[in-house]
Amino acid sequence: MAQPAFQLTALDVRRFDFGRAWRGFDREHVERFRGQVAETLEALTKQVQAGEAALRAAQEELAGFRERERSLSEALVSAQQLRTDMREQAEREAQVILREAQVEAERQRHAVREELRRAEEEVQAVWRARRAHITRLRQHLERQLSELNAAEVDPVPSLVAEQVLGPPPAPDPEPPKAVAPPPPWLVDDVDQ
Repeated sequence: MAQPAFQLTALDVRRFDFGRAWRGFDREHVERFRGQVAETLEALTKQVQAGEAALRAAQEELAGFRERERSLSEALVSAQQLRTDMREQAEREAQVILREAQVEAERQRHAVREELRRAEEEVQAVWRARRAHITRLRQHLERQLSELNAAEVDPVPSLVAEQVLGPPPAPDPEPPKAVAPPPPWLVDDVDQ
């Protein structure tokens, strides 16, 4: 607000001397008018001072509001940046967790495949052991059957003839017969 070059105060009005002239103005009216002008000027001066004080207070308040607005703007920008950073961090963490889960799933799939392979090998080993056992059992049964067949063709001994005629002549010495091995279920199988 520009200040006027000439400032008139209430005191200036009260002390102003109009000078004396003959046939001049009524002195009482002039003094009353000067009093009214001085009072009005004092009131106006007080209003201007109050207005200036209010203006300064409003300017200070406005500066405070502007400072708060600036702080809020900075806080908002910081919050937006933090939100963006947190979102990016969460996305990175989600990608890491996903990759770790995929690696773990692949590891578990590999472990299951390996377990299935071992189970398949065990089943095949059991199946081979079963076949070997069946083969040994068949061989044993075939030996037993051949022994039974041989036992069927042996002549019936005559006890009376030996008593009267004596013992029969000794046959040509044959190699001793091999004794049949015991059945496999009685023998501990070393292969298994």
